[in-house]
Amino acid sequence: MTKQELMMKQKKSEISITDLPGVGAATAEKLESSGFDNLMSIAVASIGSLVDASGVTESAARKIIQYARDNLNMGFETGEEVLERRKQVERIQTGSVMLNQLVGGGFETSAITECFGEFGSGKTQIGHVLAVRCQVENPDAIAIYIDTENTFRPERIRQLAEGAGLDVEKTLKNIRVAKAYNSDHQMLLTEKVEDLIKKEGLNVRVLIVDSLTAHFRAEFIGRGTLAERQQKLNKHMHALSRLADIHNLCVYLTNQVQSDPAQFFGDPTKAVGGHIVAHASTFRIYLRKGKKNSRVAKLIDSPNLPDGEAAFVVETEGLKDL
Repeated sequence: MTKQELMMKQKKSEISITDLPGVGAATAEKLESSGFDNLMSIAVASIGSLVDASGVTESAARKIIQYARDNLNMGFETGEEVLERRKQVERIQTGSVMLNQLVGGGFETSAITECFGEFGSGKTQIGHVLAVRCQVENPDAIAIYIDTENTFRPERIRQLAEGAGLDVEKTLKNIRVAKAYNSDHQMLLTEKVEDLIKKEGLNVRVLIVDSLTAHFRAEFIGRGTLAERQQKLNKHMHALSRLADIHNLCVYLTNQVQSDPAQFFGDPTKAVGGHIVAHASTFRIYLRKGKKNSRVAKLIDSPNLPDGEAAFVVETEGLKDL
C-alpha cells in the first residue's frame, strides 16, 4: 500500500456519523439507536429506511448515503488481501482430534457452523464444549449462550472446565446466558450481542444459539405461515452472519430435524429451516448416534473442506476420540 493510499484510508476511518451532511447530534443519536452506527451501515442502507430511522427528508437521506459511499472503499479487493485478512480467523478446539480435523482444525470464527441431528446426538454437548474451550487459548474470551430449549447446564460447564484444566468460577463468569421465550425475543437477544461487544467491551469469541428453529417451528404452524416464517428466519440468519463477519465470532447453531416423507430409501432425516438456513450456514454438520454410545459427525457442506465423518464419545471431561 502506497503512502497516499494509507493516508486516504486513515482519513476515511476518522469520519464519524456527525461528519455526514445534515447530521447533528440529535439525528446521529436516532441513527445509532436504529442500528446505523457506522459509515458502512449507512452506505448500504435504503433511502426509505434512513428516513424512517432519522426523520430527515428524502433528499437529505440521499445526500447522507452518497457522502458515506464516497468516503468508503466499497470496491473490490484482491484475493491476496482476503487471504491476509483470513489470518485473523481462529479455530476453537473441541478435545476430539478427529472432530477438529473434520472441520479444518477446529470450529472457525468469522463463520456460522450449524449442527443438526435428532435428540441426544450431541448438539448441545458441542455447544457447552465450545463455550468452555474458547477460554483455553484466551482466558478473557467470552461465550454467549442463547438458550431456547432450557438446555444450558452450569453443572456441565463445571465438569468441562475441570477437564480442560480451567478455573471453574472464572469459566462460568465468562459465559453469558440468556433464555429466549419466543422468536422475537431470540432475535432481540442477537442484536444485544453487539451492545456487549461495543458498549461493555467484552471479548466475545463464541455465540451459541441452542436451538435455532425451536420457537420458529412452534409459532408458525401450517403451510400458510411458511413464507412469513422463512422471511423472519432469513433476517435472523443475516444478523448472525453479520455478527460473525464483523466481530470475528464463531457462531454455533444447533438445529432440529424432521423426517422427509418423500424419502423412500436411505436416511429420511433432514434439518428444519429449509434452504434459508442451509445457504446462510458456512459449515453444516449432521450428527447421529453411533455404536457403543458414540456420536458420528458428518460434514455435509463446507466452502473449502471435503465431506467426511468423525466419530467421538461424550465423556465427563469433554469430547474424546472413539
